[in-house]
Amino acid sequence: MAPSISFQAPLSLTHIGTATAIIHLDGVNLITDPVFSQAGTEWDIGIIILKLKDTPALSLADLPPIDAVLLSHEDHADNLDEPGRGLLDGRQVLTTSDGAKKLAPRPGVRSLKPWETVPLTLGNHQFSVTGTPCEHVPGGEVTGFIVTTPSFGETNGKPNAIFFSGDTIYLPELAKMKEQFHISVALLNIGKVMVPLPDGPLQATLDGVQAVKLFRDIEADVLVPMHFESWAHFTEGRSELEQAFEKEGVSDKVLWLAPGKKTKLV
Repeated sequence: MAPSISFQAPLSLTHIGTATAIIHLDGVNLITDPVFSQAGTEWDIGIIILKLKDTPALSLADLPPIDAVLLSHEDHADNLDEPGRGLLDGRQVLTTSDGAKKLAPRPGVRSLKPWETVPLTLGNHQFSVTGTPCEHVPGGEVTGFIVTTPSFGETNGKPNAIFFSGDTIYLPELAKMKEQFHISVALLNIGKVMVPLPDGPLQATLDGVQAVKLFRDIEADVLVPMHFESWAHFTEGRSELEQAFEKEGVSDKVLWLAPGKKTKLV
């Protein structure tokens, strides 16, 4: 049973794997960080070798029509791989400024700066998408996303919204989103990625405790864990996260998605 949320429009989620999920919004389908390579695929990015241990629950051929892509960053294969790049062609894509340049000349790709809000028209729906700051790996750009539209309704005078964190560690600045939005659902990229650098290992994504702190900071209704399985460089999996959520007293607010299964929230 899903935790209760403040949200007035039809909403379902399908987790495909890692940070890839479909957000089903009343006939509109958004996809996050598309990755569709097979288990065993490896990428050497210099500082670390990324190895995919599990094949995503759905293939590209299994997808419903995709209306737009929320791409947190294009330069790491656990957020965008070669098959996923093909999904960007001919679609509206929101990503970082650096990513938009690298993905050119695709006309549907637009950049999003931290706290910048852009309109996104999909079918008969008019959405607003706001970028959020991220801190991931030095020298790279990453963005998170806040998605809202009038049909989502309001809570205490604030528009209900969906938040996809992108890859980031805990940032106190993210708490400011609650001043403008009521976050109904927070899809958080976790996994506690540790990057080996010359000066020592660097944490590059949320761990369970940080995820809870962020969840509380933004006063969200539901926490949806993503980006915690399937890759050798993730150091916290579901068992570690479940322990952290239980210890922090938020287990009843967490929605675990079964890979490949469409889960209705509203």
